[in-house]
Amino acid sequence: MLSKKKPQDKVDPEYLVGLDTASAQPTPAGVKPFIKKHWKPITAAICAAAVAAAVLVPKNSAKPAAASAQYVETRPEKRDIVNSYSADGTITAADTYTVKPMVKGTVLTADFEVGDTVNKGDVLYTIDSSDMASSVEKAQLSLEQAQSSYDDAVDAQYIHSSVRGTVSSLKVKAGDVISAGQEVAVVRDDSTLLLTLDFPAADAITYFVGQSVGVTIDGTFETTTGTIQSISGADSLSSGNLAVRSVVIAVSNPGTLNTTMSGTASINGVSAMSSAHFTCQYEQIITAAASGTVAALCVREGSTVGVDTALVQLSSSSLTKQVKSASNSLRSAEISMQNQQDNMSNYTITSPISGTIIEKNAKAGDALSAGSDLCTIFDLSYLEMTLNVDELQVSSLSVGQSVQVTADAVPDKTYTGVVTRVSMKGTSNGGTTTYPVKVRIDETDGLRPGMNANAEIVVAQAKNTLTVPNAAIVRGGYVLVTQDSPSAVNADPGMIAPDGYVYVPVKTGVSDDNYTQIVSGLTGNDTVAYDSAAASTDTYYDDGGYYEADAEGTEGEEGADDANGMVDEAEPENGTVPAEEPVEAEEKQGSAEDAVNPSQADGVVYLG
Repeated sequence: MLSKKKPQDKVDPEYLVGLDTASAQPTPAGVKPFIKKHWKPITAAICAAAVAAAVLVPKNSAKPAAASAQYVETRPEKRDIVNSYSADGTITAADTYTVKPMVKGTVLTADFEVGDTVNKGDVLYTIDSSDMASSVEKAQLSLEQAQSSYDDAVDAQYIHSSVRGTVSSLKVKAGDVISAGQEVAVVRDDSTLLLTLDFPAADAITYFVGQSVGVTIDGTFETTTGTIQSISGADSLSSGNLAVRSVVIAVSNPGTLNTTMSGTASINGVSAMSSAHFTCQYEQIITAAASGTVAALCVREGSTVGVDTALVQLSSSSLTKQVKSASNSLRSAEISMQNQQDNMSNYTITSPISGTIIEKNAKAGDALSAGSDLCTIFDLSYLEMTLNVDELQVSSLSVGQSVQVTADAVPDKTYTGVVTRVSMKGTSNGGTTTYPVKVRIDETDGLRPGMNANAEIVVAQAKNTLTVPNAAIVRGGYVLVTQDSPSAVNADPGMIAPDGYVYVPVKTGVSDDNYTQIVSGLTGNDTVAYDSAAASTDTYYDDGGYYEADAEGTEGEEGADDANGMVDEAEPENGTVPAEEPVEAEEKQGSAEDAVNPSQADGVVYLG
């Protein structure tokens, strides 16, 4: 414990061990039993302090403090400080895939070898699928039949025209209930009109089917061309008792003719006996094939329709059930066909990723079983390693941080990586939780999956910054400086320091294994003092100093617990060091008044 020495009338030397030798007094008789009992720990403490001072004190800038041999004086220096996290891990490929077949069969082709580079979708294996081909064909036939049945069921809801033409009349309306066989519409084919005329029998016998005929339209006297479609084979008498024969002439309708118009014709200079009205080439009465209610009229009168054009839509419960059943059957057939096609595709095995073949377990001619290992593919476009980071350190890592990676198998080479993922899910084991952190390495020359590597991640750094040794930081935010240091004016009066020194509050920043950044509170002209052994053995004491706990100086195993910075439970509240138990019954004890207050000492007080 760091304490300030004060004038005193009486001090029991039994409690003063390790004080500045310059101020030591002749040893009273009461010290001998104490030393006799505790010579081993005292000797060990003195040796440890000497070794620590020799190792930790910089030879170029630090020197022993004049106030006590336990302190080293130095000035804050500017340097670069890097705080990094380091962990070991195993190099892995960016992606790994073991190819397995989903079907059994004989391998027909396997045209690749270990070390080959493949792209996603490249064919790796083909397996004999002759048995599956017949199953696919059966499924295709079932699908076609189901589709036909569904189409028929849907068509049954409609009444269609069987000829091309014009709807001359509709005999039902929406909402009508009709029965099977009832007339619903009349459709006429007026694309070609017929003109039936009588010609003298003596002339008609010279005509032939297909002969061209000149046709004249009554009223407008427009002329057009027709074709003889048929000639009657028997004579008949006209109104003037003249033998005549009927000739049917087909006239192509340009869109201006209709059945209300009439006309005549002339063949080989012989005119027809009289005019006649045009008639349609075809006229069909459309009837319902099933009973039901007219749900809608699909056409209007006068509309031009083609073969299979829907004229009327019907609705009924039986028709609805028929369509539903056909629809379900069709869907079932589609699913069956899809499954068979999927199974068929399983007989051609393609690469699931782009990468390098590192293992091949099957070749052409091998008989496979479903689920067996065929080959293994590594994606080596980049490499990865996973670090298991302790819960106390994971918060300092984040995606995007640069990582320096080294591998024992590739000496004298450092790879640069980047943190790509910091997992939110941890794994607990033995009371400690770790979180996986993934590092990506794009430069992979020399590295291989499976190699052991070390990753170092810079958590924080400061360039050319003012620093002090880590041992100089006490109680988390104070530094001991000489009274003549410029920053001594900011000393904390509540902190009791050795003669010639004061405690100055500081704000710290980045630290590494040896030094701590001083953000504010010190200058480069200050002289800092610190206990060279504090970094390894000292613990903080409540009044701002130090003490070193010795388990042998307490009863039982309680000495180790007292090393946490708390004095023994029997210590009075004024901080007085408790008296040592007597070595022998007849030896004289020091009274409570003789106890030494730590604040009166020049150096570190070691409790035996």
